[in-house]
Amino acid sequence: MFTGIVEELGEVTAVEDLGDSSRFRLRGPVVTEGAKHGDSIAVNGVCLTVVDLGEQDFTADVMAETLNRSSLGALQAGSRVNLERPMAVGGRLGGHIVQGHVDGTGRIVERKVSENWEIVKISLPADLTRYVVEKGSITVDGVSLTVVDAGPDYFTISLIPTTLALTTLGHKGPATRST
Repeated sequence: MFTGIVEELGEVTAVEDLGDSSRFRLRGPVVTEGAKHGDSIAVNGVCLTVVDLGEQDFTADVMAETLNRSSLGALQAGSRVNLERPMAVGGRLGGHIVQGHVDGTGRIVERKVSENWEIVKISLPADLTRYVVEKGSITVDGVSLTVVDAGPDYFTISLIPTTLALTTLGHKGPATRST
């Protein structure tokens, strides 16, 4: 279980195509500290298992189902990713409970920039609209957020300067796929 509070903006350093799956190497010195083989790390909100560990990076195998259901299939070497270690029992829950299992993806439709924040409109698959409510919690690319507005085929979120600076959401433009 995760909280949706991104600990680190990491980087994909390599993607190996294995036919029906991929192997990702990801740089993340914060999330690899104290990690071991078999641990979980959320990558853009997707729970992945550490299969190999370096000093400041780790490797994870990603099955076709995960590549197809999430935005991870679009990642390539050099892509920035949101990284989070699982929450510790008895620790603080700063965001909301996030399982790391993706329900679907949307695309950024529009960004409205203000002096101190941005409103981002994201398309929503029809089969997920019943789960998204105004002022409810939602996770986009592993970031715990509050829904500002929920429409028949979209939702909006408001991003504060910290979220814009410290997550991938500050760098994605219109038409970008998000988990």
